[in-house]
Amino acid sequence: MVSQEPRGLFERMEDHQVAIYLAAMALGGLLGWAAPGAGPALEHAINPVLGALLFVTFLQVPAADLLRSLRDGRFLSAAMAVNFGVVPLVVAALFTFLPADQAVRIGVLLVLLCPCVDYVIVFSGLAGGDSRRLLAATPLLLVAQMLLLPGFLYLFMGPELGDIVEAGPFLEAFLFLIVIPLALAWALQAWAARRPAGQKVSDAATTTMVPLMAATLVTVVASQIPKLDGRLGDVAAVVPVYAVFLIVMAFAGRLVARLFRLDVPASRAVVFTGATRNSLVVLPLALALPDDLAVAAVVVVTQTLVEVIGMVAYVRLVPRLVPDRDRTPVRAG
Repeated sequence: MVSQEPRGLFERMEDHQVAIYLAAMALGGLLGWAAPGAGPALEHAINPVLGALLFVTFLQVPAADLLRSLRDGRFLSAAMAVNFGVVPLVVAALFTFLPADQAVRIGVLLVLLCPCVDYVIVFSGLAGGDSRRLLAATPLLLVAQMLLLPGFLYLFMGPELGDIVEAGPFLEAFLFLIVIPLALAWALQAWAARRPAGQKVSDAATTTMVPLMAATLVTVVASQIPKLDGRLGDVAAVVPVYAVFLIVMAFAGRLVARLFRLDVPASRAVVFTGATRNSLVVLPLALALPDDLAVAAVVVVTQTLVEVIGMVAYVRLVPRLVPDRDRTPVRAG
């Protein structure tokens, strides 16, 4: 009986993970207001916590499945099209509604132009999306955004800010948040396949997904709340933009999935990858901006708050938007 109690606890956490994430953000907000001096220390904890979260995420998909999914050309093409073809057009349409403040605009561009590579996999799975295909696309999506973001910034902001995002921070993010966690996950999978002790460690690690996600949200929100510093009005002005983005991308993602003739799970995954943004991974880039653009980091975190609430609706509505009866005989691949 004793051995079953921890498992039951973690299963209950998975059943209520959306509520846990919302509570984590609320707790982070309270901590940020109550202890603003802790913000700098919490910023240093963001990458380690996020790296651990991605390690556990990668651990849940066998290496063989991940490599096999990388050959899924139709799904990968759809994911690239929705993120780097459709999303910039939607952002361009919304750009005129943003406040004129450069820091606010650069924050919005950083987050909306970069597709998510972490909790999108969890939310997509909750809605019946093909999480394995989505997970396989993660390295490709991160490399693509690293290469394309400077050009996008140049198009939207002009030459004075087009080079504000250097390759260094993105390469560091790719190494510490993708390459190392992925290599460690594959190493643990190999150990688990050969030794019972490895399997026990793997099983224990996979139970930490929800706590790690909650810890990440608490850390990110608490570290950024103190930076509002009288800019609440400017930051609040981007909330409607983020909300409209989520609404538009739900239908845009479904259209792209239909154009590529994807099956239902893959179609739902495309909807999610088009809507969810890379707020947690691009936050270190925002934090590295000059002091006069410091509010950009808060703008990025604000997108996380809006998006997680939006994902609550997505988990319920995407299965209706892409219902099982729309399944076609053509498989993604």
